Amino acid sequence: MSTLQHHAERLAPHFDVTLPDGPGRFPVLVMLHGCGGMRAFQRAIADVAVKAGAAAVAVDSYAPRRISRVAALASVCTGARLRGPERAGDLFATMHWLRQQSWAAHDRVAAIGWSHGSWTIMDALALRSGAEMERLTKLSALPHEPLEGLKAALLVYPYASFGSFCGRRDWRFNPHATAIIADQDYIVGPTRAALERQAGRCGMKLVTFENTTHAFEDEHAEDLRVRFNPLATAREHAMIAEMIEAL
Repeated sequence: MSTLQHHAERLAPHFDVTLPDGPGRFPVLVMLHGCGGMRAFQRAIADVAVKAGAAAVAVDSYAPRRISRVAALASVCTGARLRGPERAGDLFATMHWLRQQSWAAHDRVAAIGWSHGSWTIMDALALRSGAEMERLTKLSALPHEPLEGLKAALLVYPYASFGSFCGRRDWRFNPHATAIIADQDYIVGPTRAALERQAGRCGMKLVTFENTTHAFEDEHAEDLRVRFNPLATAREHAMIAEMIEAL
């Protein structure tokens, strides 16, 4: 079991950090990729954040673990390893690292996750304090609230099925959360019912993007179930900018 500080030091060399001009302190958008790993469209998301006046921190959960894209598709995407509750430790460690950065407004943080990244955020909010957090994240020396300062979350085509706490638990605290549901998403499975139950528990807002598939922002997706949708992508970008402006 690693300490929170050790895990933050392990992850930090693999953060992709983009800062606005000026000295800060900047609000921060933490970005958690899907099970396929870091994707090119996240660069456009970082640009949206910077234009809105926020720093963007893209967290690569695979590089420090030496998980290749092929290995991720075969193991993480199938649920065989690195499930949401364990990966929640990456979000905890990123928040811990941000508190040590002079340019970061530690109390004005938003998180965005795509698919598996959304699972991670939701389960990070659902984990109970103390022993369960340490057992499932495999981290020790956690503060009383590892997500202190997280004010908002955007959950994009979230995974909320087998192994997820979504719809089954209240969250420890409720950031302003919105879930984007792609109505033609045939990858994450039937998640609406679980998301509706969770919305009833925590006040999360559900927004349906019509005629939209999983990974609708990805012009380079190899999966035939995915279609790039520029209109949906622009709508997502506008929601991100609004979320940052409200921090």
